[in-house]
Amino acid sequence: MKPIVEYRDYRKYIQDFYDDRKKKSAFTWRDFAAQAGFGSPVYLKYVCEGKKNLSPVAVERVAKAMGLCTYEQEFFRALVAFNHAKNDVDRKKHIDAMQEIANQNNVRFLGAEEFAYFDSWKNPVIRELAPAMPGAKPLDIAHACKQKISAAEVSDTLQFLTKAGLLKKNELGNYEQTDKILSSGDADFVPLAVRNMHRQMGTFALDALDNMPIESRQFTGLTFGISEETFAQVLQEIAKCRRNIMALASADNKIEKVYRLNMQIFPLTEKIETGENG
Repeated sequence: MKPIVEYRDYRKYIQDFYDDRKKKSAFTWRDFAAQAGFGSPVYLKYVCEGKKNLSPVAVERVAKAMGLCTYEQEFFRALVAFNHAKNDVDRKKHIDAMQEIANQNNVRFLGAEEFAYFDSWKNPVIRELAPAMPGAKPLDIAHACKQKISAAEVSDTLQFLTKAGLLKKNELGNYEQTDKILSSGDADFVPLAVRNMHRQMGTFALDALDNMPIESRQFTGLTFGISEETFAQVLQEIAKCRRNIMALASADNKIEKVYRLNMQIFPLTEKIETGENG
């Protein structure tokens, strides 16, 4: 089975462990539960099905029953805590803990770079800005940003983008993008980081509404009532529009400014239940 650092759901990890053992021997849920010290023979089966959660004490018992080494036990604890977290702040804390455990033990934490990229506005902005400013120093790039950022932060961001393979230096020592367009896709943990990005960009949008001249930005919106079926069609149209705009940006080799486009649609009311009179 895969190394534990490749898992994002502890229930899936336990299930895969059980399936792997069962292939090699007459291993049952009763056997597994007994090895972990649980009285119920189906407790771990219910955990994998999402019907039960692991308590802190149960985490230690299961980790021991699965024969996890020291860093694997630490990662398993953090993974359980991540899956049980109730808010984004706690989830981020446990992701950072998993990343630190992986770093300390020289194992690659898949998805960490993607998460880190979408976790801060600095990364996409500097990724666009640096190639458009050949020969520029970090301080020059910092001054070009609308949002406050220091030269040291620019240097750190450039170092991260280069290490992550999102920027590279050409033979002249200038930065180039390894890919023209980078999308969040379905990478592990990215939805959480993208929500952080949306919060940051939403704040910047409000600032632009108040402080930028109207010719430099555009805000528009609609309020309408539609069915669930039409809502699905609207989402398809938004996705199509986004792809078309990405294609335009990809074809443009002359960058004069870095822009942010926010697309949002969300309900303003609860679902309206309509009754039919016979």
